[in-house]
Parts: sequence; C-alpha cells; structure tokens
Amino acid sequence: MIKKLKKNILQLLIAIALVYLAVVISIYFYQRKLLYHPNENNYFGDKLTVDVENVKIQTLDGLSLNGWFHEKDLQNLKTLVFFHGNAGTLDNRIYKLNHFKDIDINFLIIAWRGFSGNEGKPTEEGLYIDGRSAVNWIINKGVKEENIILYGESLGTGIATEIAQNKKYGGLILETPFTSMVAAAKNFYPYLPVSILLKDRYENDKKIENINMPIMVLHGKKDTIVPFTMGQKIFEISKEPKYSYFTEYDNHMMEYDEQLITALKRFFTSLN
Repeated sequence: MIKKLKKNILQLLIAIALVYLAVVISIYFYQRKLLYHPNENNYFGDKLTVDVENVKIQTLDGLSLNGWFHEKDLQNLKTLVFFHGNAGTLDNRIYKLNHFKDIDINFLIIAWRGFSGNEGKPTEEGLYIDGRSAVNWIINKGVKEENIILYGESLGTGIATEIAQNKKYGGLILETPFTSMVAAAKNFYPYLPVSILLKDRYENDKKIENINMPIMVLHGKKDTIVPFTMGQKIFEISKEPKYSYFTEYDNHMMEYDEQLITALKRFFTSLN
C-alpha cells in the first residue's frame, strides 16, 4: 500500500512538473502577446478639441508610423513628444491631449509599430527605433534638442528613459513608471522565472543615472498595474532638478484633472 502511494505521489509530481513546464514554454513564446495590447481600447468616445495634423513618421528600419502633430510655435515654445503605453490606439489618449490646447506647447504623439493600423510587431528594440524616429522627425522640423520634452506613459516610460540617456533634451515626464519590466512582471507572475524568460526588459532603474535633465514623475498610490513604490523609487534615484506629482487615489491611468494639469504647467514653466 505504501509503495503504491509513493508511486502515485511521484506520478502526480511528474504530471505537475510537466504542466508547469508546458506553461513556462507557452508563456515564453507568447509573452509579447501578453505584454502588448494594440486592440485593447479602454478610453473611447472622446472627440478631439485640439487641432492636430495627421502625420507619417518614417522609422530607421523602413516602417511608417501614424502620428498626430499639434503646432503652435516651434521656434518659441517647447515641443512635447508623447510615448503612449502598451494598450490601445491614439484615440485612447484624446482625453489627455485635449488639455494641451490650453498650454503653450507643441506636441507630437506617435503610435507604436503594430498599433493604430501600423505595420510591424512591437518589441523593445523596435519601440526604441520608433521613439528615436519620432524625435528625429521633430528635430528635422528645426526644433533644437533643448526644446524637446519627452513624455512617457506607462510602457512609454521605458522608451522615453532609453532615449533620454546622455542627451540634453529640455525635460522628461514619466507617468506611472516602472523600475524594470522584470520587476513589474514578477507582480503578475510570481510563480514564473520571469528574470530568465523575459525578452523585453525595459530597465528604467539602470538608465536613470544616465539622465541629466529636469524630470517629473507622476504616479497614483492606488495603481493596480505598476505599484506606486516603483514610481517612488524612480523619483528617488533621479537626479536633480526633479519634481513629483503623487496622488492618493489615482489608479494606473491617472485622472487628467485640474490639479494634474496645473502640475504639468508648473513643470513646463520651470524649463523656460
């Protein structure tokens, strides 16, 4: 009886191990579908009240990206380059962009490869190429580096942080930033060896020390996607001058209310 019981337990353990291995292999090969969500639209129905021009950004590897460009005064005002997060289309950011019509700033927002009808598939290196191509497009418009502000939203903080290294842009805004994608993934998959499996790592915490420009970090303490402690950590290890806008009740997608807009305006004013 005992011998049979041991045999059954061994068979059960082997079965569990095989199932776990199958899950690990499956997640390894499908991990980018878990990370990038171009068809997930959480914010829709808003209408643009700010004037934008539909533009095409040619990437260094031959893709054409959709973008919206709002020009007020390229010579005398700062230009914001907006890098959105890992879900949805440009339309999902309308509720944010509409506020920029009342701020003295130009802006460009691009859709990543594989998003908003763009060709290609998103990867870490691919999105870095997209981000640099957007900045180059603005520079080719005659805008100087010191008049460019990079804005990263969630996943976009990984691209903004990468591009900001060892540059002299006017400023960097990080909305709900994570320390690294490995650390963020561990919150969702604590039972998996994500540090080994993960292809796209976006190591913000290792890159912050290479950034020498004014930084503003936005984060809500009720964030259920990226823990607030990560945004707090990014702020702590950032160099001066640095600014924070931390709220008690905001979740991952922060409320673009009067308080947040006022904080952004103050940051923009500090750069002039």
